[in-house]
Amino acid sequence: MTLFTAGCDKDNKDSKSDTTSTVVVTTTEQPTTGGETTGATETKIATRDGEIAVGGTVLAKYNEFKGEAGPLGAPTGPEQDTPGGGISQEFAGGAICSSPTTGTHVVWGEIRKAWDENGGPGGKLGYPTSDETDIPGGKQSEFTGGNITWVNGQTSVNEK
Repeated sequence: MTLFTAGCDKDNKDSKSDTTSTVVVTTTEQPTTGGETTGATETKIATRDGEIAVGGTVLAKYNEFKGEAGPLGAPTGPEQDTPGGGISQEFAGGAICSSPTTGTHVVWGEIRKAWDENGGPGGKLGYPTSDETDIPGGKQSEFTGGNITWVNGQTSVNEK
């Protein structure tokens, strides 16, 4: 199945750009033995840099966060292998990271910045074990080696 959408940001009074973009989404479905499909296993999204595939557990999490229309936005690169048998994919608004032992989670914003500064999935904090959650005054994400909090504009890295 292929889906086309187009948009022009001329309608946005605050925009200083006259650009128009077109998004093409192509999904590949996995057939079952009965001839029915199990749903999309891969989506290809047309970007300025060409089509970028999003698939598997990353696609499921991406769809949970409303895909390209959500806060993650469009993918900026292909899925990458990460230490310990995991995978990660970059998006305009963050990253989705997955490992067989921790599941698939979104990391973004200041928490993502601190995680990257500490080595990402190959660093001391390891893989995310939760999506970002609300805590009093901010946000928190759990990792195999600790957590990162962002409270009142301050980021704290807490190792186990």
